[in-house]
Amino acid sequence: MKRGRVEVVAFESDVLRGNAAGDPHVRRVPIYLPPSYDTAPAKRFPVVHVLTGFTGRGRMLLNDNPWSPSLDDRMDALIAAGSPELILVMPDCFTRFGGSQYVDSTATGRYETHLVKELVPWVDAHYRTLAAREHRGIAGKSSGGFGAMRLGMLHPDVFGALACHSGDMLFEYCYAVDFPKACSVLQAAGGVRRFLEAFEAKPQKPKDDFLALNILAMAACYSPEPKAEMGVDLPFDLGTGLPRPAVFERWLAVDPLRLLPARAEALRSLRLLYIDCGTKDEFHLHHGARAFTAELKKLGIDHRYEEFDDGHMNVPYRYDASLPALARALST
Repeated sequence: MKRGRVEVVAFESDVLRGNAAGDPHVRRVPIYLPPSYDTAPAKRFPVVHVLTGFTGRGRMLLNDNPWSPSLDDRMDALIAAGSPELILVMPDCFTRFGGSQYVDSTATGRYETHLVKELVPWVDAHYRTLAAREHRGIAGKSSGGFGAMRLGMLHPDVFGALACHSGDMLFEYCYAVDFPKACSVLQAAGGVRRFLEAFEAKPQKPKDDFLALNILAMAACYSPEPKAEMGVDLPFDLGTGLPRPAVFERWLAVDPLRLLPARAEALRSLRLLYIDCGTKDEFHLHHGARAFTAELKKLGIDHRYEEFDDGHMNVPYRYDASLPALARALST
C-alpha cells in the first residue's frame, strides 16, 4: 500500500497573539499529504480541515493505537480502497479552558478568525490545494462537529462540504443537564479561577472536574464577559445556583439547531452535508442530530444522515464513512 506523509508545521498566528487566556500563539499543525503528492508534482488536491473534540488538538488525531488507526493511516487505507486523495489539515485550537469551540471569544481568543482568515489561506498558499471553496471541506467530531457545522453555515464562501460527527446541538439536552453538578463543583472550589488553577495542578483529573470544565469552557466560548471572573459569564448564579436564562440565551444563539433556519441557503449550497451520531450518545446528541435532520427535511436541504449503534467515545472509525464521501464531493 502506498503511503502519504505528515508534516507538522509551527504556525505563528497573529490573531491569537496576546489572547486573554494566555495560550500560545504558535501552534503545531499536522498536515497529511496523500501518496501521490510527492510522485505527481503537478497535481493539486482537495483539502479538508479536521477539527478535534473538547480537550483535543490536531496532533491527537495521529495517536498510535493498534485497534484504532491514526488519521493518516486511516486515510492511506481509504485511498488504497478507492477513495480520491485528500490533503488533511489538523488545527490546534486548544485553550486552557479545554477548547475554543472554534469561535471568536474575548475570554479565549479569536479561533474562528484564526481558522478561516489565517490557516485556510496559508495552507492554500503553501501546499498544492485546489484553492476554491468547491474543493475545500471541514469535518469534526463532538465539539469539532459543532465547529464544522457552524463554520460551514457561516462561511459557505470558504467551505464547500462538511461532515459533522456527533456534533454539539440542542443545547438544552447536551449542556443544561450538567449545570447543577458543574455549579456544585465550582462552588466547592471557591469560584472559576480557583477551580481552574486547582484543576491544572492535579495530576489526576476527577470525572466531575471534567464535567465542570466542559461547562466552564462553553461559557468562556458562548457567553464571554470581560467584567466577570476570568472573563466568563456563567449560565447559573454561583451563590444561589439559580439559572440565569439571559446568559443561556446567548448560548442558544449559537446552537446549530437555532442557526439553521437563517443559514438554510448556506447549507443548501454545499456539495455534501454529512451528519451522523451514535444512538447511545452519553451527551444525548442523537436527539439533537435527529431534530436537526428533521428540520433539514422540512426545508428540503439535501443531506446524508446515519445513526450507528455506539456511544460518544472512541468512534474515529466513523471517518471511514465521511472522508471518502468528502473526497468524492470535493474532487469533482
